[in-house]
Amino acid sequence: MLQVGDVAPDFELLDEEGKPTRLSSFRGRTVVLVFFPAAFSPICTQELKEMAANRADYDRQNAAVVGVSVDNKWSLKAFKRDAGLSATLLSDFHPKGNVAQKYGVFMGETGYAKRGTFVIDANGVIRGISVNEPKEPRSEEDFRTLLLNCPR
Repeated sequence: MLQVGDVAPDFELLDEEGKPTRLSSFRGRTVVLVFFPAAFSPICTQELKEMAANRADYDRQNAAVVGVSVDNKWSLKAFKRDAGLSATLLSDFHPKGNVAQKYGVFMGETGYAKRGTFVIDANGVIRGISVNEPKEPRSEEDFRTLLLNCPR
């Protein structure tokens, strides 16, 4: 499992529009990397809607919110539209869960990720980690605490 102070493993995944997106393309900004089990699930929908509702907090910290799930890009596009989300959503669909495995949050027995949150500073260093089980919701307060403790 990764630890605070480690360099975040770089990766490239397709976003909800099918555009290849690299984690390193966000250098210069803080990244809140949010692994979530499944689009359209009740807990995931609520968590990501809360983040969208508090977008101004992330903008003040010059933070990009990037969600990652094993859903395909088409599901993520529909999820983003239907839920009114603002975060970039990335598909860890094939090979399934490859990026979640690198971050230590993939559950091979179920085929999806735990609720892993990684706050990565502008230089690509992990400054905060929180991992919840799939049925354990994250709180917006957890996100804010992790984000506020991240140096800019």
